[in-house]
Amino acid sequence: MVSQITTTICPFCSVGCGLLVTVADGKVVNLSGDPDHPINEGATCSKGAAVSQIANSDRRLTKVLHRAPGAAAWEERDWGWAVQRIAQRIKETRDATFQAQDAQGRTVNRTTGIASLGGAALDNEECYSLLKLTRGLGVIYLENHARL
Repeated sequence: MVSQITTTICPFCSVGCGLLVTVADGKVVNLSGDPDHPINEGATCSKGAAVSQIANSDRRLTKVLHRAPGAAAWEERDWGWAVQRIAQRIKETRDATFQAQDAQGRTVNRTTGIASLGGAALDNEECYSLLKLTRGLGVIYLENHARL
């Protein structure tokens, strides 16, 4: 059995505790606090200590499920379809709600039909990328969980 230890960040809150994840044969076999991490220095809360249960749960979704409007059943779809559908819906919403000028005739180039809420587990680079993407779309309703 070949195992590999990887560092990661706990996804539960905005503290950003460091974790060491041991993976063997593609499965998480151990999780512990990272003693070299400056925030938690090896300690974990009960949620952080149980994070491996998320990865190993037989109830974890690993495929895209789609339920069409009015349908009662979920259908499996591939990731390519899901990404294309998300992009299509973003473009449709942006086009339908885009405002080039405000009531006073000033150029605003914005959309009020889309909002973005970043997660606390995002690092600075991910937050910056999310901000650049959403600002480029004209989104004005932006927030990040780490600020709440």
